[in-house]
Amino acid sequence: MSRWRFVVAVTLWSLVALGIIVPLVWLINNRDWGVALMLLVPFIVYGLMRLGRRLEQWANTPPRPSTTSGSGSTRR
Repeated sequence: MSRWRFVVAVTLWSLVALGIIVPLVWLINNRDWGVALMLLVPFIVYGLMRLGRRLEQWANTPPRPSTTSGSGSTRR
């Protein structure tokens, strides 16, 4: 389960980062007013870093112990 969460977290972060960075770079490069978008870049990078940390925390959380009602682990 942990490996699966790690793969999902990396894939999700990569898709979000590409979906934000590629259009931003294209606008900065091809539009005259795109240079003004460079003021947003530090905030976007900070947001991507926070997203990466949250996804890392989600991927590294231990799985919940399964509680089955008939397991016989109850005290009498």
